[in-house]
Amino acid sequence: MTEVASYSGHEEHHNVHRVGWLRAAVLGANDGIVSTASLVVGFASASAGRADIMLAGFAGLAAGAMSMAAGEYVSVSSQSDTEKADLAKEAKALREMPEEELEELTNIYVARGVRRDTAREVAEQLMEKDPLKAHARDELGLSEIVEARPVQAAVSSAASFSVGAALPLVAAAFAPLAYVAPSVVAASLASLALLGAVSARAGGAKKTRSVIRVVVWGAAAMALTAGVGRLFGGVV
Repeated sequence: MTEVASYSGHEEHHNVHRVGWLRAAVLGANDGIVSTASLVVGFASASAGRADIMLAGFAGLAAGAMSMAAGEYVSVSSQSDTEKADLAKEAKALREMPEEELEELTNIYVARGVRRDTAREVAEQLMEKDPLKAHARDELGLSEIVEARPVQAAVSSAASFSVGAALPLVAAAFAPLAYVAPSVVAASLASLALLGAVSARAGGAKKTRSVIRVVVWGAAAMALTAGVGRLFGGVV
């Protein structure tokens, strides 16, 4: 659900709270479509049989989903570890040097254009309520919205990769063998266009730019792989 900010009857709808899972889901689906379609097109262009094409496609789906999950979990876990380490340092500084930390927070607000007396008052009030949260947000740039969530990122990536990879495989399974490559390309480009539109809508961005971006790069990847398959004339 879109985040809503409401002040005196004025409402603003924001989508920044979706950044974490949306990035992982779009990356996974895009990679699933492009990598699996490229693999299938490469095998089909090398005159491989349907069994070889489907085997390569399913192997690519399984390997890709696990790779995406592992990669996202490790990378986001590293981000989470860094965040926790920074918060631990900040908590220690708040215990040992509260006045210095208060002055630091005051200077942050002054640098943003707040008068010093007002900035000091705001800093004092925030530190009375939750000093670590105030410093995490305004000094370190950390908040619940952008908090690293390794498991969520891993599951989103693996699931979206599998869904994306299934689309070109369905096209390869039902298309006549002689038309596997063009059928997969057409289905994949259509899927990429849909992905671009859906992700743009979820993020509140312009659909046209998003659609063009994913379709162009996906087409380039499939064209390159098809060229490799034709060049070698065998299973690659």
